[in-house]
Amino acid sequence: MADNPRLICASAALAEKSTGVRFALPELGEGVTGFVVRFDGAPRAFVNRCAHVGVELDWQEGEFFEPDGRYLMCATHGALYHPVTGYCAAGPCRGAALERLPVEERDGNIYLILEKYD
Repeated sequence: MADNPRLICASAALAEKSTGVRFALPELGEGVTGFVVRFDGAPRAFVNRCAHVGVELDWQEGEFFEPDGRYLMCATHGALYHPVTGYCAAGPCRGAALERLPVEERDGNIYLILEKYD
């Protein structure tokens, strides 16, 4: 278990392939956000920044999945990212990837593990 986890949200806030939760990432700079979604039963978290042009992905706050829930989608230009790896499967950034963030789910909550940024 990490020494410095930060609570993101309750586990119940994340339904499979549904709305995600955004959170501030001041460790990466002013105004930088991250997000967490649930995919294949586990929380998956990333920096909320497209690998192509650096804009936030969600088209409305927390809306990261494309309509059939198979991929995360950049609202600006439609790049599709695999929700486990963050790898860009289609779009102008094909072959690039979102920056993954380490998270833990325990005791009914989702925690960001900040060791990487200490």
